[in-house]
Amino acid sequence: MRKNSLLLLAIFIASSTSLAQENRRTKQGHTNQNKFKQLKDELATPNSQRTASGAPGVNYTQQKVDYMMNIILDDENQTITGKETIVYHNNSKDKLAYLWVQLDQNMRSKDSKTPDIQPSKIPNRIPVKSFNRSFPKSPFDGGFNITSVTNIDNTSLSHTINQTMMRINLPEPLAAGKTFSFKINWWYNINNHREIGGRSGYEHFTENDNNNYVIAQFFPRLCVYDNVEGWQNDQFWGRSEFALEFGDYTVHITTPKDHMLGATGVLQNAREVLSKKELKRLAKARKTFDHPVLIRTQEEATKIEKSKTSATKTWKFKAKNVRDFAFATSRKFIWDAMAVDINNKTVMAYSLYSKEANPLYGDHSTRAVAQTLKTYSKYTFDYPYHKAISVDGQMGMEYPQICFNPGRPNADGSYSDKTKYRMIKVTIHEVGHNFFPMIVNSDERQWTWMDEGLNSYVEMLAELAYDKNFPITRGYPKNIVKYMSGDQSKIAPIMTKGDNVYSFGSNAYGKPATALWILRETIMGPELFDHAFRTYSQRWMFKQPTPADFFRTMEDASGIDLDWFWRGWFYTTDVTDIGIKNVKKYHTKQNNNNINFIEDTSKGLSFGPDKNTDSKFHYEITYNKPGGLVMPIIVHFSYKDGTSERKVYPAQIWRYNDKEVTKVFSSDKELSKISIDPYQETADVDLSNNNWPQENKNKFETFKNKLKG
Repeated sequence: MRKNSLLLLAIFIASSTSLAQENRRTKQGHTNQNKFKQLKDELATPNSQRTASGAPGVNYTQQKVDYMMNIILDDENQTITGKETIVYHNNSKDKLAYLWVQLDQNMRSKDSKTPDIQPSKIPNRIPVKSFNRSFPKSPFDGGFNITSVTNIDNTSLSHTINQTMMRINLPEPLAAGKTFSFKINWWYNINNHREIGGRSGYEHFTENDNNNYVIAQFFPRLCVYDNVEGWQNDQFWGRSEFALEFGDYTVHITTPKDHMLGATGVLQNAREVLSKKELKRLAKARKTFDHPVLIRTQEEATKIEKSKTSATKTWKFKAKNVRDFAFATSRKFIWDAMAVDINNKTVMAYSLYSKEANPLYGDHSTRAVAQTLKTYSKYTFDYPYHKAISVDGQMGMEYPQICFNPGRPNADGSYSDKTKYRMIKVTIHEVGHNFFPMIVNSDERQWTWMDEGLNSYVEMLAELAYDKNFPITRGYPKNIVKYMSGDQSKIAPIMTKGDNVYSFGSNAYGKPATALWILRETIMGPELFDHAFRTYSQRWMFKQPTPADFFRTMEDASGIDLDWFWRGWFYTTDVTDIGIKNVKKYHTKQNNNNINFIEDTSKGLSFGPDKNTDSKFHYEITYNKPGGLVMPIIVHFSYKDGTSERKVYPAQIWRYNDKEVTKVFSSDKELSKISIDPYQETADVDLSNNNWPQENKNKFETFKNKLKG
């Protein structure tokens, strides 16, 4: 025994000497490639506006923009006309020589460059209708027609239009702390979003010749100016969404008199636009917390949609401290409402839908809105607005206090679980956007994941609160494996601008949601994660955070260094793959002098006296990591007596060796099996190396050999 021990010691000394000599011979240096290197090179230097803790600094500022608009919706010609007065507040410390305005509708102008940057090809077989939609003979002209840009006194104001952006050339630089007011008049053709697509537009119903309108990005809006980007004036190509300033809105919308309308803001003239019966029902709904109350019934809406009137009415809204404005209107709309208790404050959940969406919307829409407000308020901050609306818009888009959602039953009113859950899922997701980015106001054009990913994570919690058996399709670690293990040439890091990624949904929604799920459930634990996430949400509500602010706050509020996690999950396309490379078995044995020895059962080698151990079985386990991501090693030990236990080694176990690590595990019971991550908590892309003995791998190899034979 002693001879063998001395031999092993000699081998160890020789190999160490050889390695040292090799290191001395190798004089070429290297930079710090450690996976636990801090993110200081990647993150912006903290300053008095954005602190090292991730909180807004003492000198944090953001601009404010107020809008006063008169809008006319022409239902006969499907056009919208607007006159707006804009008041721009320069709260920065900088002088501004010009202002930048977003003209998002110009993405639909006849000379738009958006179609030109999209690859296209013809499938082997395609319906003519689909072909005509993808390759129209003459493009739909839905861009802004700017009829005037003037100073507040109606004198002409110099401006330059560059595709989806317009530069307002100021008569003189706008000093810090000053305001500038100007006017823009415009109109455009509204697109049929069901035929040619779009984030807003109208849906036409041939029965009774009616239209449902869901209207957004419908007015020229100011770009963000901040200390991170300066002017955020990136062109709108149709995918990556918006960067917007908060402000106050006064909006008057003129529609046909028989329309029902919902919009951002507080309705100022309810008695002028609603019937006495509707007002009475609305008052009842404000005191009803357990089920929706119909304000306009299906029978009433069906009767109204059978005829049209040339008369009009004007809906008047005011909205305080919102970053955008949208509305939906139709003579077809049914309206139901339900009160929601948010920490003793009543918030209204509304739904507007046509009979084609009933009973699906009547059964679930408003209830899903209510659940979303409750769940998101629990994990972030109390919902600060007075209402949230879900609209049967047959798309998935979000705006302050209102969103447009898909889902309709069969013609006979029946609907499958698949249809139901999809409708609920999208409704929760879009209502959830009221929190991210409508309040926690991240730059969607630059960092899509900061609203979509964070929102997709909280969405999971709301879905499970709505139905404990909800079929989660995005966010669980096992659901992202296919994407992460795919073709690396078509995968980009999360920290990539949304316009430039291949799998937009997986990159901006699924992977970041999975990352947060893993942080909460596996790495940080719910208590630390929830506190940190809530801290971030509350620090940055009604402000404009960057990724650095999120990363820093999560660490600052939890006391956990997560730079290794952000680097791997957000800055790379590495994958998780942790396996068991080797297992050596030892057991405690007494010699004739009653001295305990740890003995290698496979080779008969003793490894020194140990009088203190009470364990009978010892295992030297070598874990390897073919994947690039460092993650905790989650080990499930199964014993021959049928019992089991779980052991989690922190991710920092890889800090010295990124390829493999050896750990000793001792027990008074003999192991029958060792499993890595048996419940698929870490998005491990290869499970064939996760078990000892490698039964599954051996069975798979046998199966492959049979196929070859």
